[in-house]
This record gives sequence, C-alpha cells and structure tokens, in this order.
Amino acid sequence: MRGLYAITPTTLCLDPPRLLTAVASALRGGARVVQYRDKTHDHARRLASARALRTLCDRHRAKLIINDDVELVLEADAHGVHLGLDDMGLVEARSRLGPDRLIGITCQDSLARARAASEGGADYLAFGAFFPSRTKPDARQATRELLEQARVTTSLPLCAIGGITAQNCAPLIAAGADLIAAVEGVFAAADIEAAARAYARQFG
Repeated sequence: MRGLYAITPTTLCLDPPRLLTAVASALRGGARVVQYRDKTHDHARRLASARALRTLCDRHRAKLIINDDVELVLEADAHGVHLGLDDMGLVEARSRLGPDRLIGITCQDSLARARAASEGGADYLAFGAFFPSRTKPDARQATRELLEQARVTTSLPLCAIGGITAQNCAPLIAAGADLIAAVEGVFAAADIEAAARAYARQFG
C-alpha cells in the first residue's frame, strides 16, 4: 500500500452517480486506495454505492476500504475496513472479517496505540491531523517526528491524514508515510483527476 488514499466526503456520497464519477476521476489520477466514508443510515444506497466502488477499484487495481462498517465490508465484498477510536475493536473486526481483508486503525498522535494495533494484527496505521483540517477541525495534531518514530518501530504501512495537500506532503513521505490521505484536497478540486495526479506524483 503506497500512494494517494482518497476519502469520500459524505456530501458526495448522497449523490451516487456523482460519487462514482468523482471516484473514477481520482482513480484515473492515480489514487491507490479509496475509503468510502458515508456517515448516513441509508443502507440500501450505501450498499449499492460500495458494490459499485468495489468494481471501480478493481478496474484500477486499487483497494476499497469502508469506514467504520464491518458488515458493509462483508456485504459489498470490499477489501477492508478503517476503524476509528470509537469504532469496533480490532480483535472483533478481525474475527468478523477473517485474515485476508485489510484493517486500518486510527492512531492520531499515539505511538502506544500504534504499537498495540500493530501487535494486534492491523494492516496499516493512520496518524494525524498533521495540518488544520476542515473535515475534522478538532483533531489532535501529529508531527513529522511522530512518523519518523513510528517508521522505526513498525513495518506496517503508515498513512498520514489531516489538511495534507500535494504541496505540503513531501516531508511526510520522506518521514515514512506510505499513504497520504485526502478528502477535500481531491474531491473539492475543480479537476479531480488532476488533483489526484498531483498527489500521486509526490511518490515518484
């Protein structure tokens, strides 16, 4: 897992045709992981969108991660789930998903949480926010030094998130980030494909 990790905003998810068009553009631009993050409770719409996104991701050899919904992962046959601080625990999620699906864990600015997740069988670790973010304005701040410390303590892929643009991500990649996560930096752009490509170029 290396490259742009594009996260869908809930407002985009409310319009499935627009969602699929936008994600297809991000994938053409080089997104390697797509996280379907839809915090609404319209199960039928969410399932249909997740299944369509899985097909899109397969076409581009990318991974589809579902935010905080293990059951939707199973129903849509997605590649994995991302779990936040208040979501299902890692042990229970692994029990439900089996050994082959991916599980990402939010670690914020905590190396202790990262170590516990790594030892517990997570597949990647997410740190942030590294910069002010309108998506999560109250998120705790993480530092480049935190990434450097995490890089020497685990071989798992590291994901950096929070206010990261194509212009400010290079130092985080140099510090050990394998994945750069973006919401508005990709999906709020006038040209989504070009925005995704700008991130992807930072990985060489």
